[in-house]
Amino acid sequence: MINVSAWAIRRPLPALMIFFVLCLAGLWGFVKLPVARFPDIAFPMVTVTVPQPGASPSQLETEVTRLVEDQVATLNGVKRVVSTVTEGASTTAVEFELETDLPTALDDVRDAVSRIRGDLPQDIQEPIVSKVDIGGALMTYAVASERMGVDELSWFVDREVARAMYGVPGVALVSRQGGIERQIRIDLDPQALLAYGVTAGEISQQIARSQVERPGGRAELGDSEQVIRTVGTAADAQALRNFSIPLRDGRAVRLGTLARITDAAADPSQVALLDGQPVVAFSLSRSRGSSELEVAEGVREALAQLEAAHAGVKFQLVTSMVEEAERSYESSMTMLFEGALLALIVVWLFLRDWRATWISALALPLSIIPTFAVMYFFGFTLNLITLLALSVVVGILVDDAIVEIENIVRHLQMGKPPLEAAREAADEIGVAVIATSLTLAAVFVPVAFMPGIPGKFFREFGWTAAAAVLFSLLVARLLTPMIAAYQLKPKPHVETEGPLMRRYLRLVDAALRHRWITLGAATVFFFGSLALIPFIPTTFIPFSDLGRSNLSLELPPGTPIEETVRVSEQARARLASIPELRQVYTTIGSVLDIGDPGKTGVGEARKATLVLDWGPEGDRDRGQKTLERLARAKLADLPGVRVSYISSEPGETLQLVLASDDPRRLQDASIQLERELRTLQGLGSVSSSASLLRPELVIRPDPARAADLGVSTADIAEAARIATSGDYTQRLAKLNLPERQVPIRVGFAQDALADPALIGQLRVPGANGPVPLSAVADIERGSGAAQISRYERQRNVTFTAELNGRPLGEVMAEVQQLPTVRDPPPGVVFLNTGDAEIFIELFTGFLLAMAAGLVCIYMVLLLLFNHPLQPITILAAVPLCAGGAFGALLITQHLLSLPALIGLLMLIGIATKNSILLVDYAVMAEDGLGMSQHDALVDACRKRARPVIMTTLAMGAGMLPIALGFSGDSSFRAPMAVAVIGGLITSTLLSLVVIPATFTVLDDLGGWINAKVRGRRAKPATH
Repeated sequence: MINVSAWAIRRPLPALMIFFVLCLAGLWGFVKLPVARFPDIAFPMVTVTVPQPGASPSQLETEVTRLVEDQVATLNGVKRVVSTVTEGASTTAVEFELETDLPTALDDVRDAVSRIRGDLPQDIQEPIVSKVDIGGALMTYAVASERMGVDELSWFVDREVARAMYGVPGVALVSRQGGIERQIRIDLDPQALLAYGVTAGEISQQIARSQVERPGGRAELGDSEQVIRTVGTAADAQALRNFSIPLRDGRAVRLGTLARITDAAADPSQVALLDGQPVVAFSLSRSRGSSELEVAEGVREALAQLEAAHAGVKFQLVTSMVEEAERSYESSMTMLFEGALLALIVVWLFLRDWRATWISALALPLSIIPTFAVMYFFGFTLNLITLLALSVVVGILVDDAIVEIENIVRHLQMGKPPLEAAREAADEIGVAVIATSLTLAAVFVPVAFMPGIPGKFFREFGWTAAAAVLFSLLVARLLTPMIAAYQLKPKPHVETEGPLMRRYLRLVDAALRHRWITLGAATVFFFGSLALIPFIPTTFIPFSDLGRSNLSLELPPGTPIEETVRVSEQARARLASIPELRQVYTTIGSVLDIGDPGKTGVGEARKATLVLDWGPEGDRDRGQKTLERLARAKLADLPGVRVSYISSEPGETLQLVLASDDPRRLQDASIQLERELRTLQGLGSVSSSASLLRPELVIRPDPARAADLGVSTADIAEAARIATSGDYTQRLAKLNLPERQVPIRVGFAQDALADPALIGQLRVPGANGPVPLSAVADIERGSGAAQISRYERQRNVTFTAELNGRPLGEVMAEVQQLPTVRDPPPGVVFLNTGDAEIFIELFTGFLLAMAAGLVCIYMVLLLLFNHPLQPITILAAVPLCAGGAFGALLITQHLLSLPALIGLLMLIGIATKNSILLVDYAVMAEDGLGMSQHDALVDACRKRARPVIMTTLAMGAGMLPIALGFSGDSSFRAPMAVAVIGGLITSTLLSLVVIPATFTVLDDLGGWINAKVRGRRAKPATH
């Protein structure tokens, strides 16, 4: 093996140049790395939206949704297909595997939809195929201006603000909330239509054919060629009053005689309120992979320029996710520095040498800074996971340098000059240092292949930690011996053995003499540790207090938007008495963008979302969950309203799916399961997507009467549609203005539609002139599904239960015991989805990663030690950390969650570090110095106990700020640090005694096997 340490001591400049280049690359990567709160963990998703205004959900399901689903389900990489069908729109979300290239997937879906375009109804609008590449709403602003009306302010947001925001790098979507849509309204007079014998459809079609601007060819006049244009558009709404409508009898009538014409607004479809006051607002969503802090800064600068350019316009920040990312980033960096300082204090307390301490300290920046270049290369961000990886490994990074410097100091105390001491100490400890770092790095190799969202978390943590550890190994082998050789001073010969060391060596001697008792006690300890697991609740990700809750109010189908506004204001008034409530932002008819369309659903006039701002956690006495329970209690008796919370964080809701091709059985099973879910204790609201029935007026044509009068079913449907809601958007005439087009909507006014008898009086074109609709059809009241949900090409009902602070694993275990889940009806399938599905992936993937990690560590140690049994001796330290890790989680009341599992996986590599130091020296003493097995092990414990204790304390000190949560919200970080510190304590204390005993047993076993093999080989030779 090439002795790189001796090379670096002889030639220090190349080693310094290597780290100079690495640090430059790391600093460049750090500047380029985007900042986010969590990794971008959503699956690649493409949505197919097919609008057909006025179409019922059941009609769209049959004519559109099933065709789209069947076509896209066979594409490569598709994980699942989920559809939501509402009135007038079918939306199919195609979710791909995490590794799928999104642009390629988008092209595949677009091609698939193109292939069936001819099979879809002709009345649909053009299908919209788009990728979901958005990380959720980052910021929401309200816009105010004393010089603009609501219509002008809405257009200002749609045009000026949107244009400025899309110019900011990283902004993926700008959505207006509230405001109005300008529209030329032609509100027909029903009595005038009856008097003149004209239908609403005829007027709409005549306006659409006349209000056009079309090319008319070319003409040569004189010596020039001129373009011919036909321009028939009106200049404004007043000009439409004199528009002539021809009648069947040859006469004509002015449009102003038949209708009231106004330049007004479309019927409101969404409303935004800030503390009860109507506002025009807009939300910004960032693209995945962009930096939240940089996007926010760019947005602020762009809005400041808009305010300067448009006097009187003011932007007020309503909601923001940026502060959470900023707090997470700053607290993680603070913990990084705190951990580094504590680790160095431990080094100084042991060595009492400032030169040795600062040489060890160099390992921290020289290991962390180059890691940023690796993170940038892998496409990571500076998020809670990657920064936590660096914070956790702070103590580990200094370990290799501690082992090197401690061994050099020990050789100096033997009276050797610094150059000789550094060279010989580095050579002596080299294999152990390489082995400890490579085993830790080897633990994280399997996580790169973990599937799903948990693998995304493990991958970013693992590669970041592994890169830092490997750079620390490079520091320990190149720089630490070289700097020590030139900076440390000779020390007097010291050979002391304190009383604590003498007691410890007597304990080791006793353990070696009674090795089977020692191993038996260690085995009992391990199984006792496993017995603690059932007492530790499990979940996906621990709850974090964000200081903001998204309260959802859902009213019965058919509720007009005015009633939803009234009820939402009533709810806000009830919550106003909560002292912690700072601000309430309400959206009606639109949905919050939290980056997951499955959680928010689609916007409807009957749905309202109240964003409750509780303020920072440190500014109040009550936690977010307590306040949410209080708010729910205040709204419990709100009549006819379903109250729930929309969580923007993973691990806060339980989602279950019942799917079936039999709607009747599915409906019965969903009612029963919802009833059973409500019996579970401690849950918040339980809601389902089971179709609520909406009121309908059903027009049933009489075939015989319609045939006699020459009326078709299509004519009846068109007459009703145009009169009540206007023609399809693509067929509407447009008023051309310099900067935009304003649609011209023909139909009845809302006050006229309040009369139920009006539908029957509508005129339908017939063979001999218009006839009343009631003459060719019967009109009856009915009901139909308000929404249809489909999962994997089957109708489904999705249940969402708020965990309300309860562990996800505990609730899932109770759900599995419910009768409908345990024994579903024939033809009904029960599925876990959402966080429940990820939870199962998490623990399954963790067990596979742990097994693969142990195999990788064994292979690395086998290559380094060239002995099949010594790696098993080293790995014997791994079970010893279980008791400390599980015990610490139990004592501190932390859940067994994703961060805790990352800590347990990390412990596999950390636990082997101590045993490597002991086994490496024991083998060297036994083989190189000719010591007996017993004496070699005792000498190994004497020589390596101090570096073992030092590295353990340094690692523990580095993680202590994370475990105690000195900076910011520690709910995610603390479980990992607690598990690692607890495991370190038991693993270190026990491995110092158990590993020597294990070594004797396996070493004797190896000798016995060798003797048997040699004996068999010798027997044939004697014949």
